[in-house]
Amino acid sequence: MILALFGMFLLQVVVPASWGMLGTLPRTQAGLVGILFAPLLHYDLAHVVANAVPLFVLLLLLFSDGRYRPAPTLAAIWLASGTGTWVIGRGGAVHIGASGIVFGLVSYLMVSGVLMRSWRALFVSLVVFALFGGVLYGVLPQAGPISWEGHLCGALAGVWSARYTHSNR
Repeated sequence: MILALFGMFLLQVVVPASWGMLGTLPRTQAGLVGILFAPLLHYDLAHVVANAVPLFVLLLLLFSDGRYRPAPTLAAIWLASGTGTWVIGRGGAVHIGASGIVFGLVSYLMVSGVLMRSWRALFVSLVVFALFGGVLYGVLPQAGPISWEGHLCGALAGVWSARYTHSNR
């Protein structure tokens, strides 16, 4: 996935096109494509690196334990965060970037650590909180170009995924 982020960014740099058309444009038919493609698009190199580094660590943790059900969990967070952003995002703004998935994985791993009733999962939860817990301030409404709506939807998608996956265990 990290290679896909950088590959897509390189494509954005090399091929002049209107890449924003693949972003999430809330509550528009054209913006639905962004549910799938917006996480792969980034504004600049700093933006892609800011998402790729935590995403790499979080994906390593997610895929380190099959009890997290990593592939379906990642897919659910990806789709739910994108759909939520499409529903509540600021109209007229194109939402791009993988931060919704980052926020989703942070909240998923933290909540799963409690629900799984496993020392290992709890340890992972505490490590994720220590490393990335501060980013959760990004779910609060703020002015500017950063999609706090995408952050919020990602975090909610992660909590929902954790409860769905681990509530009966």
